[in-house]
Amino acid sequence: MHIVADDKGAGVRMSALIEQLYPICRSITGDGVRQTLDIIGKSIPLDIHAVPSGTAAFDWTVPKEWKIAEAYVEDEDGRRVIDFADHNLHVVSYSAPVDTVMTLEELQAHLHSDPAHPDVVPYRTSYYNEDWGFCLADAVRAKLKSGKYKVRIDSALFDGELTWGEAFVKGTTEDEIVISTHICHPSLANDNLSGIAVCVELVRAAMRQPSRYSLRVLFIPGTIGSIVWLSTNKARLGRVKHGLIAVNLGDAGSMHYKQSRHEGAEIDRAVEHVLKTRVPDHVVRGFSPYGYDERQFCSPGINLPFGCLSRTPYGEFAEYHTSADNLDFVSQASLVHSLQTYRSVLDVLQHNRRFHNLMPECEPQLGKRGLYGALGGKSDTKARQLAMLWVLNYSDSKHDLLDIADRSGISFDLIAEVAHLLVEHRLLREAR
Repeated sequence: MHIVADDKGAGVRMSALIEQLYPICRSITGDGVRQTLDIIGKSIPLDIHAVPSGTAAFDWTVPKEWKIAEAYVEDEDGRRVIDFADHNLHVVSYSAPVDTVMTLEELQAHLHSDPAHPDVVPYRTSYYNEDWGFCLADAVRAKLKSGKYKVRIDSALFDGELTWGEAFVKGTTEDEIVISTHICHPSLANDNLSGIAVCVELVRAAMRQPSRYSLRVLFIPGTIGSIVWLSTNKARLGRVKHGLIAVNLGDAGSMHYKQSRHEGAEIDRAVEHVLKTRVPDHVVRGFSPYGYDERQFCSPGINLPFGCLSRTPYGEFAEYHTSADNLDFVSQASLVHSLQTYRSVLDVLQHNRRFHNLMPECEPQLGKRGLYGALGGKSDTKARQLAMLWVLNYSDSKHDLLDIADRSGISFDLIAEVAHLLVEHRLLREAR
């Protein structure tokens, strides 16, 4: 995909937003989430929603809010061998408060490292099982000496709230495309912030170009956020016609699409068409009930057509959920390419229609209607004529433009363009 001037500007903005958000300590609740939403709200209109701790959401309950001020492990010489101030991955997210002295042997049960990647700090959480812990590079852990260690986590778990943000761009109908991205990870640039940055730019673009579908973008904590959103919006889920989970959009890997539970829904067909025609290096996988929040939107009692469009999937890059998923791991080029891919998918969805041929008995005479003249002077006139014949032949109220594009091998953009021209010349009408 060619990077135009507007996309270069978007690339600069996305990189700057990721850099601004990266230092913030986020979790599924708390000040980090609110601070993140406040920054996003300076770029796009954002409605903030919250529910209190203890709120029931299907089989789940909104947990207590978590707050942390400082955390460290100090050796007998007063040297801080682990310090939350150095990197917020050093503390297991949702750690309960602790202030004690213990031996290295006692401390080891609360330490987390990854021997397979000895130089990085892993990311660990303890959302629903009250505990505490520290994360550190395995190379650092191996050098800890026997002795006494002062261990302090100045944190609090209290009745507060779970917060999320929604950006909404109204279309000409109440039908919605919903894109969801999670905002609960601390200092992980690809698995968290890249999705946020791309979603902000999608909203900016949608605001400049009103369309048929309304666009709703959710900035929510992972898992519990989508469960709460679905439970509080159950009465109007019928408006949601297409959905995507936006994650891992800044790395150098190829585009990956995980199909919805429907595996053949319009969102699946639209994404796969864009990938097939515009992104040669891509992978399409079937649905599985494991992964990001698509598993909530696709749960059998909800069963919305939600896919997950990413670059390298979760757990398949070495930097995943470690301190190596940093600002150097994401690039403007990858962010822009991801943004272009998402915009292409949205464009297909917004323009896909079914039409009825008003003169279905043999081919209508195109020349006397000035249609050949309307195509004249263009280098691809023959391709446009062929596109017209395909559209006329398959406009039987059953096949949509996306289906015609796939059958003919002609680009969706050209199929949609000639369909519009045929409507203008009263040879087609939109099927209802």
